[in-house]
Amino acid sequence: MRRWLLLIPFVATLTVPIYNRTTPALWGFPFFYWYLFACLLALPPLLWFVDRGMRSQPPGPRQ
Repeated sequence: MRRWLLLIPFVATLTVPIYNRTTPALWGFPFFYWYLFACLLALPPLLWFVDRGMRSQPPGPRQ
């Protein structure tokens, strides 16, 4: 069920009009760069969370 959470960073980086701007700047970097960098840093913990949820579920029936 947690697999749906993997769509969050996918959609967040594909919707370019959300982050296609220069303000607000963070430490001199435009919003475009630090938004994508924040998405990149958020992905490993999200993958870990989804993986832990997948391991706790019993395997489904084999086909």
